[in-house]
Amino acid sequence: MISGVPHLTTALKGPLLKLESHLLAHQAEVESWLREQWLLTPAPFYASVDLRNAGFKLAPVDTNLFSAGFNNLNPAFMPLCIQAVQSAVERACPHARKVLIVAENHTRNLFYLESLETLRLIFEKAGLEARIGSLREDLLEATSIDLPSGNSCLLEPLLRVENRVAVGDFSPCLVLLNNDLSAGRPAILEGLEQTLTPPLSAGWSNRKKSDHFSHYHDVSKAFAQQIGIDPWLISPLSLQCGEVNFMERLGNECLAKNVENMLASIQQKYDEYGIDKDPFVVVKSDSGTYGMGIMMVKSADEIVNLNRKQRTKMSSAKEGMSVENVLIQEGVYTFETLGEEKAVAEPVIYMIDHFVVGGFYRVHTGRGVNENLNAPGMHFEPLAFAQPCNSPDKSEQPDAEPNRFYAYGVIARLALLAAARELA
Repeated sequence: MISGVPHLTTALKGPLLKLESHLLAHQAEVESWLREQWLLTPAPFYASVDLRNAGFKLAPVDTNLFSAGFNNLNPAFMPLCIQAVQSAVERACPHARKVLIVAENHTRNLFYLESLETLRLIFEKAGLEARIGSLREDLLEATSIDLPSGNSCLLEPLLRVENRVAVGDFSPCLVLLNNDLSAGRPAILEGLEQTLTPPLSAGWSNRKKSDHFSHYHDVSKAFAQQIGIDPWLISPLSLQCGEVNFMERLGNECLAKNVENMLASIQQKYDEYGIDKDPFVVVKSDSGTYGMGIMMVKSADEIVNLNRKQRTKMSSAKEGMSVENVLIQEGVYTFETLGEEKAVAEPVIYMIDHFVVGGFYRVHTGRGVNENLNAPGMHFEPLAFAQPCNSPDKSEQPDAEPNRFYAYGVIARLALLAAARELA
């Protein structure tokens, strides 16, 4: 059983210790700056952020606005979740007493159902009545599914009654989307008089990762200027490459050229910081989740020489959607490992409203430090918080657990702010 806090296995962690020390020294500035930003642009209802910690760099690589995985959070932080949900509901729909959670279509996944039920329980403990509605066409009646935890999850068919959605006679004030709309915007959710959050425009049928990281670049630049650091230490270089068809090899030359330019830009920063590692880039679908349509590349030749199997893999995303636009992003190593097996790990931070409520490590024993960990064979370890992410201990060493977690929480909230601006 792997447990505890990952060990940072790199001699290049000097810049990170310096960054963590800097965040601690400027904590009052960090928190007041973020507070001002939330007044200007309120946070999304909830989000989760995948981070990568290379020792010399700590940066977000993905931001999910329809978080699953609530079942992987440390149960000790349920009070934080409850308080944050109360705040989020007050802002989204002040008079709400009932909440309807709209589930993903792949609701046969028991781990996802555990997350849904955990989320429903958070609402219940926050003093709201909450039920789970499904868009599945084959779900014709309320169905209770037993879960490995011993809980059960009640799924009910989603109904449209005039300008409202309901399950049975349960017609709530607040509708919470937990479906990323990869397959498009369902007509049943259009034009509701109820409060729907996140909005339909936040789904992958509309949203682009390149837009998000463009906003993140601006946020990280402003934040870095505020506290006097190089924004590259907390931000991955990225650019969009549109009109790509992997199966027909259309747009490959443009893609290869952009990969080559990105690798050169990363190498320049590595030289500046004396980093003796090979730069790599991540080529991924500009929309969608679940680690689909993604590959790590160390040379432009790898793009030119993609075999049929690789082209097929890169062509399809979740819900069978085809990949036509890709994001080229600086690859960030992860040098955090867990346990005797030295399993590679990356932190995933969860937020409700603008509060950090916990997180977990995505761990993979079969993947390397420069590979995608969101793949079959991964498992999750709750962050071993001794205290919340927003409570560093300045008497400790900069890389002590609460301070490492505080750094995670700051960077995750910067990504959350980018998402808020994106939605605004």
